[in-house]
Amino acid sequence: MVFMEMKFDNNIPIYIQLVDDLKMSIISGKYEVGGRLPSVRELAIFYKVNPNTIQKALAELETESLIYTERTNGKYVTKDEALIKKIQKNYLEQLTEKYLLQMQELGYKLEDIIKYLIEIEK
Repeated sequence: MVFMEMKFDNNIPIYIQLVDDLKMSIISGKYEVGGRLPSVRELAIFYKVNPNTIQKALAELETESLIYTERTNGKYVTKDEALIKKIQKNYLEQLTEKYLLQMQELGYKLEDIIKYLIEIEK
């Protein structure tokens, strides 16, 4: 695993932060569709958390159908690419709404925001 060390927010349960981080790793393609996830022990070592906390996060991802378990073989990323695309789109919508609201609170109009985004893309 070649990821940056995670800094945990004391105001949010660690397992929820792990769910979000693992979900982001799945929808961004760091973990391939249908690919095997690292073991609970490997993830616990990587995140520097208790294996029970990892287990709780993985159970949540399994509830959301983003991962599944193959008995004795470990946990795998879903093969449902439509589900992954749907979650990606939800993240896009949430991030965009948050960004636009914050920029509007700073006094920027939508046209100004669009111009700026076009400028920085070049």
